[in-house]
This record gives sequence, C-alpha cells and structure tokens, in this order.
Amino acid sequence: MSFSTTFVEVIQNKDSTVIYCLGDWTLENITKIEKLFKFDTKTKQITLNFSRLDHFDTHGIIFLIDIVKKFEKRGFTILKTGYSKEFLKLFEVCEKNFPKEYLPPPKRNSIKEFFYSIGKITFESKQTLVSFFSFVGGLTQAMIRVFLTPHKIRFKATLFHIENSGLKAMPIIFLTSFLIGVVIAFQGAVQLEKFGANIFIVEMVVISVTRELAPLLTAIVIAGRSASSYSAEIGVMKITEEIDAMKTMGFSIWNFLIIPRVFALIISLPLLVFFADVVSIFGGMVVASSKLGIGFEEFATRMQESVEIKHVLIGLLKAPIFGWIVATIGCFRGFQISGSTQSVGKYTTISVVNAIFWVIAMDAVISVVLTEIGL
Repeated sequence: MSFSTTFVEVIQNKDSTVIYCLGDWTLENITKIEKLFKFDTKTKQITLNFSRLDHFDTHGIIFLIDIVKKFEKRGFTILKTGYSKEFLKLFEVCEKNFPKEYLPPPKRNSIKEFFYSIGKITFESKQTLVSFFSFVGGLTQAMIRVFLTPHKIRFKATLFHIENSGLKAMPIIFLTSFLIGVVIAFQGAVQLEKFGANIFIVEMVVISVTRELAPLLTAIVIAGRSASSYSAEIGVMKITEEIDAMKTMGFSIWNFLIIPRVFALIISLPLLVFFADVVSIFGGMVVASSKLGIGFEEFATRMQESVEIKHVLIGLLKAPIFGWIVATIGCFRGFQISGSTQSVGKYTTISVVNAIFWVIAMDAVISVVLTEIGL
C-alpha cells in the first residue's frame, strides 16, 4: 500500500511502513495533516523520514510526538531518519516537556498508609533530634571558644538583638503582666473573701507571679516574637545565599548569626522577667486596694514580711534557661529552611510551637525538681 499527498507520503512494504513528512508542518497545516494519519498498517515497524520536510514549528513537532506515542502504545516500533540538527533539537525539547499520560491513582490502603505515616514521622523525628543535638554541640563549642577569646564577641550585634528582642518587647510584656496580676488577684479575692482571709491575697499574687507565671508567660511572649523572628531572618539569609557567601569569605556563622542572638535572650529575658514581676504585683495591688480594701503600703509591708526572696530568685534563674531554649530553637529551625517561601512559613511556625512547648516542659521539670529538694 502506498499513497502520497501534499504533506505525507506512505510506502508500505512487506516488513515495514515508511512515512515521508513533506512540505510545511506548521500551525496553519496541522488540521489538514491530522486527517491524513487515519490509516492502518499491518507491519510492526514504522519509519518516519523527515528528509523532505521543508518547514516545521512546535505545533508540527508536538503532533509528530503524539503520533509516535500512539503508535508505540499500539505496539509499533518507531524509527526516525533524515532529520536535521535543528529538527532534532526542537524535537527533544518538545518531547521532554510533552504532557505525561495521566495514570489513575492506586487504590488506597488505610492500614498501610497509617503504618507508613507512623514510620515516616518516627524517622523524621529521629533525624531532627540528631540534627538538633549536633547543633547544640556546635553552639556549645562556639560559646566556649568565644569565652576563651572575648575580643571575638560581637557586642554591637548583641546589643542590637537585645534592643529588638528585649526593649521593644516591653509594651506587650507590660500589658500581659499587668492583666495577669489583675486576673490572679481578682480571682483570689473572690475566694478569700468567703473565709475572711483577705490579707493572704499578697502571698497568692506575689508567689504565683514571681515564681511561675511571670517567667513562663514572658518566655512564651518572647518565643512568639523572637523565635519566629530568628527563624525567618536566618531562613531568608539562607534562601538569598548570604550564609553561603559568609562561609566562602571565611566568616564564622556561629559568631556572626547565632551567638549574638543567644546572648541577647540570655541577658534580656531575666530583665524582662523582673519587669514583669513588678508590673504583675502592681496589678495585684490595684485589685487588692479596690476589691479588698488593702492599701498599697499595707500590701508592700505584708509582702516584705511574709514572702521570701527565694521565689523571686527562682523565677529570675529560670529566665536565662528559657532564653537559651527560645534562641537556640529559633536559630536551629532557621537553618532548616530550604529555598522556598513556603518553607519559611512552615519552619517559622514550627520554631514558635517548639519553643513554647520546651519552655513549658522545662518549667515543669524545674518546678518538680525544686519542690523535691525543698525549694
């Protein structure tokens, strides 16, 4: 069988079929060419010859690729001959970007997916834990090295982060702490009035605030502000390849990016906790004065007589530990950010959640230990 048209010439032999592509295989002629390929052949080998092809564009090439795939799907062997370098180059580009055949998704196995997700989470958690311990080890080594060579401490960078993470957080710390003092005093006043034990509002407010609530809530607020900020800043630097440039120029990532942030929170968090103590106690004083008739002077005298200084010191000692946790997690998650904006949002959120969780967990551990040893 053989036939010839303006665009196609087909010569069918006993063992193979040769298809000559003729003329201009361009957008203007594609509709006409499509009608010419509705023929059957009994041979299993088809040769496409492009030696007599005058002009072509991407539309013609894509049509050819579609023909080849349809023939191959039916079990034919396709050979291509007579092509030029320009044709081959365009053919390869179009073939590489040709839409893939849609395959229906396999049937879901709920039990298999359940165990797979458990295994995946376990494996990823193990990798993250190993990476975090490695990060903490590197940070500890860098901090020891900095302490042994104090001239390498970047004081200006540390002060900059103290201002951003500490000083600029004071308004929200003030509002949060004042409201906590008011709420604790108000709720306590309602109960203590029933027993005529109004004066014990002093111990309730001062001990609960200075020992637990002020350091814990201050650390949570700072985790929301600074852990997310540290992760986003470092992540964006990683995406824009600033970190790679710093490494290339021989700058220490620990000294320039991580240690100033860690020092900033270790220094500023105790100061913020002390500020929160004062504001919370003032909030308690306001409620005690208006609700129970305990004046500011009487409140202060009772506080001095009955509240031990150890409660204040315990809260202040927790603060640098919380600061180290928040800063370390924030920096660690920042270095996990990859080259996408979606990754920035993901790991920024994770850093805040992790920082808050570990602050609360560490507070619980410290409280249990101190209670067991009688403090």
